[in-house]
Amino acid sequence: MTFALSGLMLYAMWLVLAVMGISFVVDLFKSMSAGTFSSAMILSYLQDLLYYVFPLFLLVNLMPLDHTDFIVKIAYYIGALGVVLKYAMGFVKK
Repeated sequence: MTFALSGLMLYAMWLVLAVMGISFVVDLFKSMSAGTFSSAMILSYLQDLLYYVFPLFLLVNLMPLDHTDFIVKIAYYIGALGVVLKYAMGFVKK
């Protein structure tokens, strides 16, 4: 199997990683400003990469098995949208 993000899938992954990165930088700045920096915050984002981004990469690797060519893509886009919404709701709460 090959690993290839193309078209909108690539942009969706960039969006997911950008939102996660922005959230990390904002939280890092807030914790540094307040003097409450801990390694638990970094580990939390690494855990989010494992729980949210890695399954998206697994779905991309399942693409050759999907002969209809849209079932796995729909799952990928729903997963990417879910991650973006999770972090967007986090921005609203902050």
